[in-house]
Amino acid sequence: MTSLRSVVVGTGSSLPARVVTNAELTERVDTSDEWIVQRTGIRQRYLAAPEETTSVLGTRAAQAALDDAGLSADDIDLVICATSTPDHTFPSTATQIQAALGIRQGAAFDLQAVCAGFVFAVTTADKFLTTGGARRALVIGAETFSRIVDWEDRTTCVLFGDGAGAIVLEAREAEAAEGRGVLSSSLRSDGRHRDKLYVDGGPGSTGTTGHLRMEGREVFRFAVGSVTDVIVEALERAGTTAADLDWFVPHQANRRIIEASADKIGIARDKIVLTVDRHGNTSAASIPLALDVARRDGRIREGDLVMIEAIGGGFSWGAALIRW
Repeated sequence: MTSLRSVVVGTGSSLPARVVTNAELTERVDTSDEWIVQRTGIRQRYLAAPEETTSVLGTRAAQAALDDAGLSADDIDLVICATSTPDHTFPSTATQIQAALGIRQGAAFDLQAVCAGFVFAVTTADKFLTTGGARRALVIGAETFSRIVDWEDRTTCVLFGDGAGAIVLEAREAEAAEGRGVLSSSLRSDGRHRDKLYVDGGPGSTGTTGHLRMEGREVFRFAVGSVTDVIVEALERAGTTAADLDWFVPHQANRRIIEASADKIGIARDKIVLTVDRHGNTSAASIPLALDVARRDGRIREGDLVMIEAIGGGFSWGAALIRW
């Protein structure tokens, strides 16, 4: 049987038109720019207009990734959208993106692992591609978290933003891939931590969308203390170490969490890709947004060893190692 690798061949991203600074938020809730920056590293975020739905942002990011890869709708036979803020309860946002792009073949579905969704989606797409279930996949992270935050809760509303990012993965024979592709991954979930980060509504419980609720200190403690296990396991499965990484592209939730996690693993801070200052926490969109920024500004280059990592509500967390 031919051995296959899932190789990244394109990236793309999309942000809403409206930029909201910390200064603007001080007019809405009792907070300050100093307080937000000191505790999170966030200076601004993007908020979607009513017509900028999750599928609209996701479609723009996916099209940008296709253009970057030099591919068309006819070349894609799998679409996975990681999101916690779908346009509708059903059909899936992925099918709406599929239709908007003119993709008429293959499968499309959403994946929900909150902020860890993109890592879970990359891992899932990799399984399809390396087992012959698809040839090329669009893997998208798209969110409009501004729709579910409580704008009277100053501890959470300042954290989140809207946006979308996408990559194109292509199945290639291992020899032709020349070492590139998804090398390993590690995923975890522990539903006992539900009350630390959740939305207090849903169609099967309250019949409403609900609002995001978070115990910030508990999330911080768990994120720094427990989730590094998936990074270590992904490195071990690939037979490499943190010292070999060229870039660490984590979920952009909080600068203090990111830096503390990197320090714990032994990842040099100059290898961290940080976009939380300009994007805020965009949940499943944060990693592909950061990947697109770092690739387009020349930091991430072909052959680089890149680690992506995230933790989301549930808790669910994961890491994946990619040779670019």
